[in-house]
Amino acid sequence: MNVEEIIELALREDIGEGDHTTLATVSRRQRAHARLLIKGKGVICGIDIARRIFQRLDSSMEFTEILHDGAEVEAGEIGFTLYGNARAILMGERTALNFMQRLSGIATQTCQLVKLTEGFPVRLLDTRKTTPLLRQLEKYAVRVGGGVNHRFGLFDMILIKDNHVDYAGGIAQAIRAVNQYLKENHLDLKVEIEVRNLTELNHVLDEGHIHRIMLDNFTPDELKMAIKIIGGRFETEASGGITLQNIREYAATGVDYISVGALTHHIKSLDLSLKAYI
Repeated sequence: MNVEEIIELALREDIGEGDHTTLATVSRRQRAHARLLIKGKGVICGIDIARRIFQRLDSSMEFTEILHDGAEVEAGEIGFTLYGNARAILMGERTALNFMQRLSGIATQTCQLVKLTEGFPVRLLDTRKTTPLLRQLEKYAVRVGGGVNHRFGLFDMILIKDNHVDYAGGIAQAIRAVNQYLKENHLDLKVEIEVRNLTELNHVLDEGHIHRIMLDNFTPDELKMAIKIIGGRFETEASGGITLQNIREYAATGVDYISVGALTHHIKSLDLSLKAYI
């Protein structure tokens, strides 16, 4: 689903058969000014989404971008201004704010975590823990905040997780089955496997034929030990239980990637509002 389709469905959901309050109180020909007011500290994201929403409702809407996606903002700043059909401004207001507040919250949280890893050559990854149908936008917000996207879906990378291993009958069986599948289907995909302990890690190292090892719910000390055992043979990723409070300790272990599901599923939206002005 592309961005225009997402916007169309979101507007249809909110407006339905018509914004009766606006239709009753505002003249069809009335033109008006409005501006986006930042009400909290964070990283702004979704400016272009807002522009598309308002210009979809009024193709002649004058949209003046003041802040760019990725800008670190403070309360009281203005993100953009509008001048156009007053009905279009009112009908697009909530949809634009809903997108921007959530995307800005994701970008803000990502930026906070990235800053805590500064000085270490580690990259912060998102996960597939996204809002259904909004993954494209939420992963964009992660990039705006300085993070890196993990696989987009189930189709663009192989990730053998604990349930796959259990169903396949073991680590060696799962890895062999994946490589046979890729060969038979002429697919060139990276292969990552999740391990839950050092015993499973050693099974993976014995088997090989993967690109990255996800070390799930390892403590920082366990992670250091695992990375030493791996010895640079494969990329490494830490996952599970990583927070603002401990991410720097994980970054210091020498791991290549840290994945944090909370980047997209446990965030605080940035407070924004759209205000009319003369």
